[in-house]
Amino acid sequence: MKDLYFEDQYWTIRYLIANTGNWLTGRQVLLSPNSITSINKDEECINVNLTKDQIENSPNLDSDKPVSKQFQENFYGYFALPMYGMGMGMEMGGAGAILPFIPAENDEEMLIAAAKERDEWDPHLRSAHNVSGYNIQGIDDTIGHLEDFIIDDETWEIRYLVIDTQNWLPGKKILLAPQWIESVSWDESKLSVNFLCEDIKQSPEYTEETILNRDFETSLYQHYNREGYWTTGSDVKNDFIK
Repeated sequence: MKDLYFEDQYWTIRYLIANTGNWLTGRQVLLSPNSITSINKDEECINVNLTKDQIENSPNLDSDKPVSKQFQENFYGYFALPMYGMGMGMEMGGAGAILPFIPAENDEEMLIAAAKERDEWDPHLRSAHNVSGYNIQGIDDTIGHLEDFIIDDETWEIRYLVIDTQNWLPGKKILLAPQWIESVSWDESKLSVNFLCEDIKQSPEYTEETILNRDFETSLYQHYNREGYWTTGSDVKNDFIK
């Protein structure tokens, strides 16, 4: 896996970018999380329900922008997958939460509204690779920079941002939930949070050896006086990937 594209309004993974190496002379292809059947973390292997021919003949990432509407329509049509973001008035959720909205054939107003929505649709896709390194701005100072993402491998939501605070707190890494981001400046490569640097300084430290279980999450949310996502009807299995 070379990169990820996430939808910047809901911080949910929409595509994985895979480099096929010698198989397709290094061609890059997009894969939907809906096509993933299992993940073997020990062997660092992602299994998909696609054949070699399906992947080989998939829409060419190199000849079209992956964020374009035309590319995504071709992509989802080719793999016969539900296209996210096309439902009217439906809440966005995990990778497979949205089904296409199909109005009744005799409902002219609904057909016009659906066509207008398709024309105005913006996928809001961002490359995880390109966003890595963004500065994190606190209330009173720049805290550090975004180093990595922790992803829920069931809903494909970005559950946490891994922040390296070395330019303010030498060597320490902490976690922030995307929901705590107050604003994003894509032009300035900056994410802003409504926390003082001292709050960040006292945040639970995250390391490669940290066991990211519910106890750690609880202490993290309590530190920032935030309600845990698992208490609001969004409880999922406590399993993550980086």
